[in-house]
Amino acid sequence: MTTLMFQVGGAWLLAMALGVPLFAAMGLAAYAFVLLGGLSSDIVPQKIAQSANSFPILAAPLFILMGNVMNSAGITQRIFAFATALVGWLRGGLCHANILASVIFAGMSGSAVADAAGVGTLEIKAMRDEGYDPETAAAITAASATIGPIIPPSLPMVIYGVSADVSIGGLFLAGVIPGLLMAGSLMLMVAEVARRRNLPRHPFPTTRIVWTAFRDAFWALMTPVVLFGGMITGYFTPTEAAAVAACYALFLGLVIYRDFDLRHLPRIIVDTVETTGVVLALVMTAGALGWCMSLSRIPQVIGPALVEAIGNPLLFLLAVNLILLVVGCFMEALAAMLILIPILSPAAAQLGIDPIQFGLVFVLNLMIGTITPPVGVVIFVTSKIAGISFEAMSRAILPWLVPLIAVLAAVTFWPPLTTWLPNLVMGR
Repeated sequence: MTTLMFQVGGAWLLAMALGVPLFAAMGLAAYAFVLLGGLSSDIVPQKIAQSANSFPILAAPLFILMGNVMNSAGITQRIFAFATALVGWLRGGLCHANILASVIFAGMSGSAVADAAGVGTLEIKAMRDEGYDPETAAAITAASATIGPIIPPSLPMVIYGVSADVSIGGLFLAGVIPGLLMAGSLMLMVAEVARRRNLPRHPFPTTRIVWTAFRDAFWALMTPVVLFGGMITGYFTPTEAAAVAACYALFLGLVIYRDFDLRHLPRIIVDTVETTGVVLALVMTAGALGWCMSLSRIPQVIGPALVEAIGNPLLFLLAVNLILLVVGCFMEALAAMLILIPILSPAAAQLGIDPIQFGLVFVLNLMIGTITPPVGVVIFVTSKIAGISFEAMSRAILPWLVPLIAVLAAVTFWPPLTTWLPNLVMGR
């Protein structure tokens, strides 16, 4: 059956190249494997249903709903104003504020696209109004948006945890230090660019200005504290945290800030359902195709072959980085995860690589892919917001890949960056 799976896989890749939607291509590939293998066709819908029957996957629509509510309730404006009050006085102040706002928003949305489309809209407009060229504004916004899925909560980490059977709470904790390192490395690069270009800065704020911005944003800033604190203390699981987050966002919009119009709720729910539908369609059909791969022993064949060919854990991680960075240039991150996790994670386990570290390496690679041409979804979003061509955006983003790849290298070479905090909190 291994040969049959390779043949079906080749047809599946050809179908994607011809423009067949990914979920449809995966579902058809699973059906082809079952029928050509002489198995009952009833297996495929059963496996699709089983893939959706997952408690952790419930976090996905709830985190998406929370991000949509936050954007609609004006919470992102308060976050950006607070970030500007803190770091706007630095040379290139709005660039620094852009990155800091993304760090704060990362603790709420867990999505690079949500960050770019939400707070990114405000950031790009503010930077252009202050005289920054649109390419710089869009590039920094796109680069900082990659922090969103690394600092918890994180939708890609939920998907990774479900697919690879790794603790989602452990993955969330592991993302804190790398996420902060990403922000720090981007801010260091901003400092250098600002010095060379003599970028503008705001006057040093008075204590009153900082206090007013903090007071206005306080309840929004408490979102990560509520989520993270609840998960660490064991009051709720990561999935339950998503439900708490969605309710908290509604509470802020309706009761605290009173900027949320209930008439917008049906549209927000429809948007959430549409986004969730895309995610679940991929997850479910990938589950069926993954079962076919398992039955055909593809992971059991490729995994040991990789282990035997490479042998060294560090060389394996470097090879995985190269593979994922290339794949991220051409494939949407979630799709790449669902396809490659069943193949690469067993090989990593055989080499003794910590599953938490490998999960962070996996997700970080693919988040960098979201801002890498030619299929970087985040650079599509930011180029549209900034009103520049995709080609101009692709050129502008290239220097900002350097600090992110530097953090990826650090995470790859030094496991404690990802394992220390989970070990400390969870006693792993």
